[in-house]
Amino acid sequence: MKKPLIQWLGLLGPVSFLSYAAAVLFAPLAYPGYNWLAQAVSDLSAANAPSLALWNRLSALYNVCEVACVTVVCVGIQGKKTRLLRLGLYLFAGMEWISAVGYRMFPLSDSGYAGAFQDVMHMVVTALVVLLSIVSLAVIIAAGIRDRGCRSYGICAGIALAMMLVGAVGMKLVPAAYFGVVERFSVFAATGFNAALGIHLFLERPMKMR
Repeated sequence: MKKPLIQWLGLLGPVSFLSYAAAVLFAPLAYPGYNWLAQAVSDLSAANAPSLALWNRLSALYNVCEVACVTVVCVGIQGKKTRLLRLGLYLFAGMEWISAVGYRMFPLSDSGYAGAFQDVMHMVVTALVVLLSIVSLAVIIAAGIRDRGCRSYGICAGIALAMMLVGAVGMKLVPAAYFGVVERFSVFAATGFNAALGIHLFLERPMKMR
């Protein structure tokens, strides 16, 4: 069966993931002295970071493809699976929109935390993103437990939530010299799950559009 356009758009999820991964891997090349073992990913896109220009180029497809992917997933899931799964996906989509808009509006003013207004707002956005991420993934996991047809979504959500927890707990436990290592578990969790959602949409069969 020929796939409709909306399923092909699901591949924007993996594209977003690859764009973000490229920025995380290669933007440090434009940041003299950057230590990925100890420093956060957000330091690379701080307003005064020397790597900001390269970060913006490499991550150009990240936000737009991520938001587009999760939006078409929400459209494609209409009338399918369970209400609980759909609720989880809508909450996750809300998180992605807040993340995409909020971090663009309020990047860190300096590496680390300088205490400026935009730094405070950056932390507010982070708090909302973390809260919605945990709630949405927990709902999707519950949907996977309750319904076999949602099982693969639940497994992917479980992996993403585990990565977030490893990052959150690890940042409190590991020495400061390895902060960046565990922090990357958290930052890749959401974009990785978004890519998984896009792949689910692409592989869905049959796809009956309304």
